[in-house]
Parts: sequence; C-alpha cells; structure tokens
Amino acid sequence: MTAEPPFDLRWNTLDELAEIQRKRLPRVMEWASASPFYRDRLATAGAFPTAADLSGLPLTTKQDLRAGRPFGMLAVDRSRLATYHESSGTAGQATPSYYTREDWDDLVERYARKWVGITAEDTFLVRTPYALMLTGHLAHAAARSRGATVVPADNRSAATPLARTVEVIRELEVSLTWSMATETLLWAAAAETAGLDPRTDFPGLRALFVGGDPLTAARRRRISDIWGVPVVEEFGSTETGSLAGQCPAGNLHLWADRVLFEVVDPATGASSPEGSGHLVVTPLYREAMPLLRYDLEDDVEVSYAGCSCAWPLPTVRVLGRAALDHSVAGTPVTQHDLEEAVFSLPAAYGVVFWRARTGAERLTLEFEVASEHREAARAAVESAVGGRLGVPVDARPVAPRTLVPYEALTRSQDVIKPRSLFAAHEDWDRALLYY
Repeated sequence: MTAEPPFDLRWNTLDELAEIQRKRLPRVMEWASASPFYRDRLATAGAFPTAADLSGLPLTTKQDLRAGRPFGMLAVDRSRLATYHESSGTAGQATPSYYTREDWDDLVERYARKWVGITAEDTFLVRTPYALMLTGHLAHAAARSRGATVVPADNRSAATPLARTVEVIRELEVSLTWSMATETLLWAAAAETAGLDPRTDFPGLRALFVGGDPLTAARRRRISDIWGVPVVEEFGSTETGSLAGQCPAGNLHLWADRVLFEVVDPATGASSPEGSGHLVVTPLYREAMPLLRYDLEDDVEVSYAGCSCAWPLPTVRVLGRAALDHSVAGTPVTQHDLEEAVFSLPAAYGVVFWRARTGAERLTLEFEVASEHREAARAAVESAVGGRLGVPVDARPVAPRTLVPYEALTRSQDVIKPRSLFAAHEDWDRALLYY
C-alpha cells in the first residue's frame, strides 16, 4: 500500500533527514542552555554536541521533571508561555510541561498528520481530558486549525457519560473522534445497549482517532470491524506532544523530522537509532521547555527497514510502559501480549472487555462472554494466553455487563451547579458540590 504522506516532509532520504537534525540541534542546545536544569549540565559537557554524540549527555528522566516542578525546566520568560500542562501521573507524580505560541504551531502540525485528513467539513468529537493534560487541548487546536467543527466532550466530566456521548455522535453526525482505544469499545457497548448498530446507525462517522492506551494490531482490527471505519492510532505524551502517527498500512511512524529519537537499553544504557528498549527523545522545535534525551520509559521496537506505505520515516511498535510490567513465575507479562492474545480470539465470541491479575505462580484473567460461548472461550483464552506468554492461566468467563456494568452504559447526565438552598424532597448532601 503506497501513499503520499498527508504533510510536507521536505526530504526524501535518511541522509537528508540526518542533515535536518544536524542543522536543528545547535538551536535546541541554545534554547536548553537558558533552562536552569540544563545550564549546568551543558556547561560541564563543553561544546554543544552533534546528533552523533548526543548520547554523551545524561538522560533526562521523569523524576528530573518532577523534582524541578513547576518551572525548573523553563527556558523562556514566563510572559511568553501560552499554556501549562501536567501529565496524568499514571506511573507516579505528574510531570509539568509548558509551551509558547510558537511551540504550539509545531504541536498542532504534528498532531494533524493523519492519513485520514481533518477538513473543514468534519465534525470532530474530542473525548480525551481537557483539564491539565495536553491531549484534549491539542486535538481541539489541531481540528480548529483545519477548520473542523469541534465537539468538546471531554472524558472526565459527568456532563457527557457514555450514553450521552453515543447520542452526540449520532445526533451531530460526528465524522471524526479522538479518544483512548478503550473508549470506542465502551461506545459500541453503550450503542448496542440502546438498540443501535455501530456499523450502520452512525453513517457520518468516517474514522476513529485513538491514543493514550496500548493498542495492538489485533484490537485495532476488532474495533475497526465493530464500527466499520478505519482506526487511526497516535502515540505521544503531554511532555512532547505527538511523536508518531499511523500510516495507511497500519504501522506507526516516528516524526523523525521534528524529534530526534534513540532507543536505549535500560540495563546497559547503550544507545542506538533502532532496536528494542526505551524510547528516548529530543524535540527539535521545543523552546519553552527543551528536553535533551528525555526517557519516556516506554518499551518500543524501532526499525528503519521501510514500510509498504513508502513513507520515509522509521516505524515503531509501542509495547507499553516499562514501569507497569508484571511477572508470573519469573516470566514477564505485558498488557501488549495479553491484549494480542485476547483479541486474537474468534470475533464470534464477542470478547472485548477483560482484566487480568498476576500472581506468584498463575495469571488470573476474567473476561465477559455470552453463556453460549463460555466453555469454548475459556479453552481458547487459556490456550492463546498460555501459549503466547508461557505461564499458567486461570481463565474465568463472566457474564456480559459484569466488568462494564449496565448502569455505566446507560447513565444519563447528572450535573448540578453548586448551591446552598434546597427543597424538602431534594438531596442537600450535595450542597456546594458539582457531583
């Protein structure tokens, strides 16, 4: 599958890419030298390093960002800041990030690099957090930059529960959505609970943009089959913005013209442009908060072998957050491997919601499945998961609407404004609260 990238790369070969990186790096070092955190670190390094010897600098860690919060990494006058953000804190205390207006130009351009393009004819549902995180604000800004109508649904608000989100997608004829991949499965369940068919009752929908949680090829195919539209994946972070986007062939490509990437072996510290390890990034267009060799702590596999789409960019497989890995009987167990196994089951079983817990000697995995497929699914799960991971598995089928309750799929809006005066029949324990 060959396709032109939906953006102007301004280069065609890896040598030309290396030249772009070489020319940008001195500017990045200049910006970094204005940051309190990097000032001393660069002073001891001597001359500004080139891309080839950047690996001589220490890694910047999430703990470095936490220790310097809120503005220890700031490299511009605060009057130039456009926004301040914090990460979700999934693997520890939240990390701060901030951007100038010029930084935002780069953020928006990278996010909008979708092979299913965003246009002025689109109605774009944003179903990721606004709050302090970057994700909702970034999608909103990118969609508006392309002229799309934005529907700011959020996903941390009682004003738009799952049932209401499904209504909005249908009533407004939403054409593009942005959410975590898991959200799209919850929408489908809520739609089916309301008597709707995701494939036929949402004719305006033309693609689902997803990011923020691990997504294997097997789960992406299942989501696409359920909704009947492409699922377009995005990979990035609040600290960096978009780092990779999916091509028509289904692979994630790193935006190597905007960010310098390394793969670092967490055990030895050895750095390489490709292979397996932690993804380490140096954004090339980040002024407010330069990051030199920032360790995302995500396990990845990077390759320059090429892709059938013909985009001249390295590909990446994101295997998940290293800090969240577990083991059973000494064998590592990752969500990526579990997800690939679960979503490789026959689609007729309808298994999409599951949870697992590691034990000293056995993995316990619960999954929703209809009663008629219960025993077949149990055997298939134990075979697929046990075979892929090589660990004993206790597969426990549960009835549909056990892991995702019916009430969660049908709950209506429940929003109030803070007040102090109530009628006799009203619940005054909610005084002064939004919830």
